[in-house]
Amino acid sequence: MWYWILLGLIVLFILTKAIVIVKQYEGGLIFRLGKVIGKLRPGVNLIIPFFDIPVKVDLRTMVVDIPPQEMITKDNAAVRIDAVIYYRVVDVSKAILEVQNYEFAIINLAQTTLRAIIGNMELDEVLNKREFINSKLLDILDKETDVWGVKVEKVELREIEPPQDIKDAMTQQMKAERLKRAAILEAEGEKQSRILKAEGVAESYRIEAEGQAKAIKIVAKAAQQYFKDEAQLYKALEVASIVLKDNAKYVISENVMDIAKNFIKKEIKQ
Repeated sequence: MWYWILLGLIVLFILTKAIVIVKQYEGGLIFRLGKVIGKLRPGVNLIIPFFDIPVKVDLRTMVVDIPPQEMITKDNAAVRIDAVIYYRVVDVSKAILEVQNYEFAIINLAQTTLRAIIGNMELDEVLNKREFINSKLLDILDKETDVWGVKVEKVELREIEPPQDIKDAMTQQMKAERLKRAAILEAEGEKQSRILKAEGVAESYRIEAEGQAKAIKIVAKAAQQYFKDEAQLYKALEVASIVLKDNAKYVISENVMDIAKNFIKKEIKQ
């Protein structure tokens, strides 16, 4: 009884070793006694236990951090830079057979390549040409890692930390720029306020001038009417003087005198 149980366990153990399950995003090789005899496919793969050894790799895009390191620029300024690399395995055979640890190899290659790039650039270029550095590093890494069956898809410099004195100078410059912008905005505000105030004063002067023009027009009209009446009166007096010259005597009716008196009173009241 125990014999059959033990035999069954041995068979079950052998079967578990004979079955290799490969996920959809994985690939691999089968080694038999140290020699590659085939590739692992997604799904269930059968191998000979104890003779065959499966080696799997992840085919998805992987992300690896490049540890921060201090580098010297062309003008002898020390900068601290860290980066991140996106890569994926495109050739399973090369990734397994051509390099022992492709991720470790990528990290070291990226560090040495980045140090060489920074060493050929001045500090101002390093600070202002991030995209150029990313592109150049990507081109070199992608070409060098091709023999490992790896494709570098993207490289990003995460942080470029200049020396402390440069950082202090940059902080002061940013502060000065903010103060300059604030002063410009304040001056623009004052200018706009003066413009609005001047427009208000001009508008009040315009309204006042229009009022004065209307008043002058009314006065002119009244004066015109007044002098017209005065001219008629002057003409009447002129006729009277002609009639009365040479001490001629005429009798003026009482009605005419009343009319003259009323006219004079009216003019005095006005």
